[in-house]
Amino acid sequence: MENSISAGIWPTMLTPFTAGGKIDEKAVERLVNWYIDCGAAGIFAVCQSSEMFQLSLAERTALAEKTAELSAGRVQVVASGHISDDLPDQIQELKALSKTGVDAVVLVSNRLAAQNEPDEVWIENCGRVLEAIPDAEFGVYECPYPYKRLLSEKVIRWCARSGRIFFIKDTCCDAKRIAQRLEWIKGTKLRLFNANAPTLLQTLRNGASGFCGILANICPKLLVWLFENYRTSPEKAELLQAYLTVLSWVETQQYPSCAKYYLDSIGVPMESVCRVNGRAPLRPYFRDEIDMLRLLNEKAENFFLRNES
Repeated sequence: MENSISAGIWPTMLTPFTAGGKIDEKAVERLVNWYIDCGAAGIFAVCQSSEMFQLSLAERTALAEKTAELSAGRVQVVASGHISDDLPDQIQELKALSKTGVDAVVLVSNRLAAQNEPDEVWIENCGRVLEAIPDAEFGVYECPYPYKRLLSEKVIRWCARSGRIFFIKDTCCDAKRIAQRLEWIKGTKLRLFNANAPTLLQTLRNGASGFCGILANICPKLLVWLFENYRTSPEKAELLQAYLTVLSWVETQQYPSCAKYYLDSIGVPMESVCRVNGRAPLRPYFRDEIDMLRLLNEKAENFFLRNES
């Protein structure tokens, strides 16, 4: 069965800002080209890594449009960004995003029902969105903020049957649970992308369509290698999985500032300014740790990508 969403590695795109706190369009261009040059299958723009809750609607739509324009068909682009509480307001946000040229609009799972509301409310509200925007393709993102709403079997099966939802960014961080989810969508056009690096190899073996998470801002080439070679080089894949598991510590290191600092240090120029943390500078010892990470990644790429020990 043909899928409309490409399998592979999907970075959760950062939003580069100038020192003054505005979106840095030149840095956006450099970042998009870097993702593509590293072998990404697609880009997830306007997500939590993009600081979407700190962006105006005009900024969210402009970022999605710019990313789609810059990708120029080289890779697919999906975008989220409906952050309002009321469904009618969300539909207006989603309509605006659907007109930006992205390949799919990604629904935030916790926006479609309150934390105490049942799946029936979620399904009803999602149906209203699909009806209001009939020409768009969609995905679903289990965004951790403001609360994490994991998709139930009932919801996942409904999404697969809808014929309109093709992408799940899974954040359950549980390989056994993901294996169950993969069974529920087997034989459909709905693809699951794991956001959790420590469980990645196991979920790829179980049929996940790829990775869509934070580490694709740090080591996309290694993730691409794992996706392309885990079947033919199982021992090296196990070794790389161990490295990625340790590397996932970066998610706790004042992210996304640390990722911006890292990218700037490897030749993708951008400020480490973020809105999500009040533009606080990266702590000095975090900088030292990220500097060491850069050296480790260079060694890891030499070993896995160039087959050097």
